[in-house]
Amino acid sequence: MLIGYARVSTQEQNLQMQVDALEKSGCEQIFQEKITGKFRERPELSQCLRMLRKGDVLIVWKLDRLARSLKNLVEIVQDLHDREIGFKSLTESIDTTSSGGRLVFHIFGALAEFEHDLIRERTKAGLVAARARGRKGGRKPSMSDADVRKAAAMLLEPTMTKTEVAAHFGVTRTTLNASLQRIDSASQATGTINTSTEPTDDKR
Repeated sequence: MLIGYARVSTQEQNLQMQVDALEKSGCEQIFQEKITGKFRERPELSQCLRMLRKGDVLIVWKLDRLARSLKNLVEIVQDLHDREIGFKSLTESIDTTSSGGRLVFHIFGALAEFEHDLIRERTKAGLVAARARGRKGGRKPSMSDADVRKAAAMLLEPTMTKTEVAAHFGVTRTTLNASLQRIDSASQATGTINTSTEPTDDKR
């Protein structure tokens, strides 16, 4: 059975050109969807993929109608292959029911893996460069160094509690304590004056 899938990104766009091409190619049923490809959940595509059975062929007008990325495309087509379902893209003249079409997707798979490796290497290189400039990867601290120093100065006031200081900066006491410890550790490492105080029980 030949099954078609057609998609446009907005409600204003028209599916008719894709539907006409799919009908001309012999599709017996066509799933149609108006949704941007960046969304992971596409109900009509999910239903289409569930309906396909061994020996069926999924046909799309163009590769980018089916997948959000090269990696996503390879994953979908590989799943179809594992289920012994063919795949055709009309615009690119790709047909995985032929040896030539299967070869093309082996190449696509290698390219997707290459793209993944490149992204990973660039990320690692970026982190190394950031560390060399004195920065660390990950989430930024909730309190800046200047905020922590100001908090430490506020805590020198005997009547000021950590609860009040934390509320002033819009953080929890746990975050405040961790921030004070972070600055103290950095100060000890550089030999500068630290921000620690001798708190009362309420300030701990």
